[in-house]
Amino acid sequence: MEERLYDLIFICRPATPEEEIDKIISTLENAVTERGGKVDKKEKWGARKMAYRVMRHREGYYVLLVVRSSQSDTVHELERRLKVNDAVIKYMTVRLDEDMKRQKRLQQRRERKAARRPRPSRPAHSHPGAEQPAAAAPQQP
Repeated sequence: MEERLYDLIFICRPATPEEEIDKIISTLENAVTERGGKVDKKEKWGARKMAYRVMRHREGYYVLLVVRSSQSDTVHELERRLKVNDAVIKYMTVRLDEDMKRQKRLQQRRERKAARRPRPSRPAHSHPGAEQPAAAAPQQP
């Protein structure tokens, strides 16, 4: 089975102690490694204002995990654990590898189109910024 890459962002209540957030992160990391996956990156972004209220909170403590796994149930298990955790007020999972494949295909398509497109040729003396020679003034008889 192919390996998949996910961004997992979750928000904890703003008053959640740092130790409890670390415990949530380690629990999620253990769940990933039990299923043969790996956490590539973990970032604690700290308390930030939210765009809208979530469970009556205007702020939350943001955490990002980048997870790599070939097991399809890994993300479901992480989401289940986040759902039952009282400190977590919101979470979101985004699969990145599909977007990366799509972007790569688009880039290859653009490169093939560009290779087929004839490039206009310019005379050697005319390049941007070059001054054109002055035209000869008409002579009067």
